[in-house]
Amino acid sequence: MAELDLRVKALGRVLRLASITRMDEEQIGRVQQRTVGHNPVVDLLLGGVAAGVTLTDDVAAGAAGQLAIRVYRPRGAVDDVLPLVVNVHGGGFVLGSLDQADWLCSNVAVTVGAVVVSIDYRLAPAHPWPAAAEDCYAALVDIAARAAQLGADARRMAVMGDSAGGNLSAVVSLMARDRSGPAIAFQALLYPATDLTLGSPSIEENADAPILTRQDMLAYRAHYLGAQDPADPYASPLLAPDHRGLPPALVQVAEHDPIRDDGLRYAAALRAAGVPVRTTTYVGMPHGYLAFPKLCRSAPQALAELCAELSAALAAPATAP
Repeated sequence: MAELDLRVKALGRVLRLASITRMDEEQIGRVQQRTVGHNPVVDLLLGGVAAGVTLTDDVAAGAAGQLAIRVYRPRGAVDDVLPLVVNVHGGGFVLGSLDQADWLCSNVAVTVGAVVVSIDYRLAPAHPWPAAAEDCYAALVDIAARAAQLGADARRMAVMGDSAGGNLSAVVSLMARDRSGPAIAFQALLYPATDLTLGSPSIEENADAPILTRQDMLAYRAHYLGAQDPADPYASPLLAPDHRGLPPALVQVAEHDPIRDDGLRYAAALRAAGVPVRTTTYVGMPHGYLAFPKLCRSAPQALAELCAELSAALAAPATAP
């Protein structure tokens, strides 16, 4: 395996001081209430908002009430009606926020020339599975129905998510197929968690990796699922009995990631079902490299690949499976 950068190792040591394994439910609740916002220090770590993008905060229908969403639209777009990308942020189903996704979503919006809508779904442990999955699906349906109001074309719609957001993006793709929901042209799954039974060999291989450890994963899963079945396909999309008819996919994974093989195994399952898939392993990278674009050297390359795949997939209206 390629050696990790010293700055990634240093970041991992800092983040372990605030590991999910050190928090009880009360502490988690306090963290969830914090607003990240933007300042020079935060932007140095997480990246800022790309130039040339307008941000608008709005709401969408969730499974049990309204959810906050953030809409990113490139300024001066040539076309009045742009492709639509629905983003789901990461954070282990327990943490994460709209602010954390600003760098990724704004860069995708301006580079692809798309309207990007990011969903702020309900978080565990206060709202355990399937709240997040059902929220994201309900919001997807609502956003697709209102696409014209957003200046977007629901016939050219992709889903995108990192980590837990990658899980939820894969899950809503399954739900849309199973429930005859909106047609999804493409799914961009960035280091996704696809098997919450923790059956991937890379979990042991990278058990003490920076950013995400095996113990972190156990804690996140416990908060998200409790005693519920981790093998349910809407929790673990890899374990769905049938992957046929799902949208084409980009699956990016990181070499030094406990859930690296979750992404690789899911890509293999899609490919075996006849779904077109592009898979890229970013050598020397930890879990979450796109969440730390100023510190992870492969982030620009990964972003460029993501935007190229989205641009190609959304160039023409999707056809329903």
